Amino acid sequence: MSQPDFLSLLILYHCLNGCGGTVTRNKRPWIFGPTCSLCLYVGNWAPWLLDSLGPQVVVDGHAPVVGGRAGGYQRPLTSVVSIGSVPGLATPPACSDWPRLRARPPTAAMASQLRLRSALALVTGAGSGIGRAISVRLAAEGAAVAACDLDGAAAQDTVRLLGSPGSKDGAPRGKHAAFQADVSQGPAARRLLEQVQACFSRPPSVVVSCAGITRDEFLLHMSEEDWDRVIAVNLKGTFLVTQAAAQALVSSGGRGSIINISSIIGKVGNIGQTNYASSKAGVIGLTQTAARELGRHGIRCNSVLPGFIATPMTQKMPEKVKDKVTAMIPLGHMGDPEDVADVVAFLASEDSGYITGASVEVSGGLFM
Repeated sequence: MSQPDFLSLLILYHCLNGCGGTVTRNKRPWIFGPTCSLCLYVGNWAPWLLDSLGPQVVVDGHAPVVGGRAGGYQRPLTSVVSIGSVPGLATPPACSDWPRLRARPPTAAMASQLRLRSALALVTGAGSGIGRAISVRLAAEGAAVAACDLDGAAAQDTVRLLGSPGSKDGAPRGKHAAFQADVSQGPAARRLLEQVQACFSRPPSVVVSCAGITRDEFLLHMSEEDWDRVIAVNLKGTFLVTQAAAQALVSSGGRGSIINISSIIGKVGNIGQTNYASSKAGVIGLTQTAARELGRHGIRCNSVLPGFIATPMTQKMPEKVKDKVTAMIPLGHMGDPEDVADVVAFLASEDSGYITGASVEVSGGLFM
């Protein structure tokens, strides 16, 4: 890969996953991120990259919490950076204002037998993006969905998309329920499983950990706080939910499927994302180890590694930037959140009954 292609991919990953930023349409955009080493590097030492990309997304600061600071929506790896509060630049809509996600039309086989009709699925990070798409798809397959997010209102918005009336505070008036929890805290994660069991009178048989954050910075400048927070949410949070769910399933004697959302970055790494890449690599190792330990209890554990996934905001990206991305993907286009949801639905169902410890890439062939 040539230097321009490599750095183009680096900046695109940074902009798509990174630090809560701004958009400028100039040919040589001004870098708004004076505290971001990666932005300063590109602005000062790689101006040819700015010329080659033309109009593009640039970054400003770092995402302080799950959901970023602008729209209140979650930004896992495959969602687009939020727009910062910069004079003259619009703020993106909140999650509830985005186009609603719909499950793909069921096939004849799906219509004849819903694969998850008797399942209860817990999805963390369900307030937006991939987590929301997963919740919609699992509900379309017949599962009752417990949608959890740090932003409780966003989780409720997701439940309203699922076809049955939801509720506040996890009390399901219909088939689905919303929950609020910070999965990086052990007591909160354990309380979440207790609340789900109390509401549905059983533990979840499908558990999808999708909650995640980014705080990007070069290794030489990354703060311990930024390292700790990303590891706490992305890796520790996945561990806590996996552990609590497995304990509940083993105690009840039930079988189950645990699906943890990692990232292609956890496999190949990425400049400026030491913490994020480490956390997602850790998720893969955690999932494989859990698969070895829990198989004898009838609990399967698999991870999913998304690549570039289109969101409503990627549609606003300049065409030159999107062309750079798609040129590096063998299938020639970005994925959709539903592409990830399709794989999760398969792994949640008995159609994958002899699959455990697998890491499934949903990347269009990127980095293969």
